[in-house]
Amino acid sequence: MEPPEPQMLKGALTLLLLSLLAEEEDYGYAVVQRLRAAGLDGAGEGSVYPALARLESRQLLEARLVPQGRGPARRYYRVSPAGLAELDRLRRSWRAVTAVVATVDAPALAPRPHATTAPTGRTA
Repeated sequence: MEPPEPQMLKGALTLLLLSLLAEEEDYGYAVVQRLRAAGLDGAGEGSVYPALARLESRQLLEARLVPQGRGPARRYYRVSPAGLAELDRLRRSWRAVTAVVATVDAPALAPRPHATTAPTGRTA
């Protein structure tokens, strides 16, 4: 599978993070690994960690520190009630966007009959 365009990933990152964390509470690096396992090889810590911090500051995520046997405590994230509402809104928005893309791009997927009208509206 071809990797997604970086700008598409950037636009969908909030939806992806909220969706993953609604399934299961997790810490930052594990979220990166889950995104990569889902096929987003380009998902990196440099984009995920700031996005997690932004979602927490917007109160869409709640975080808690979990001490580790060795090393620093891990910051585990879970979706807040406001985050669940935002996830629902983003899912509806994503479906609307993909429906438009499917509608516009549908002709590219189907065989095209010979055009009888030039793009300017004049007959060929």
